[in-house]
Amino acid sequence: MTFEEQLKRLEEIVAKLESGECAFSQAIALFDEGKEIAKSCSETLDQSKGKITELISELDTMIEREMK
Repeated sequence: MTFEEQLKRLEEIVAKLESGECAFSQAIALFDEGKEIAKSCSETLDQSKGKITELISELDTMIEREMK
């Protein structure tokens, strides 16, 4: 699943849980699925943050070279 698809699924899970219309066992299963999706999204965001930091550092280095 893409990051966007994971977020959409997480929104669906939250809506189902907030509605209070699912059985206890289903709620537990949905909560567990949501927890795993949230973990995956968090990891994706952490990786993206690292990549952005790396790109900014490279850009700063390029700018410094151009200024010399």
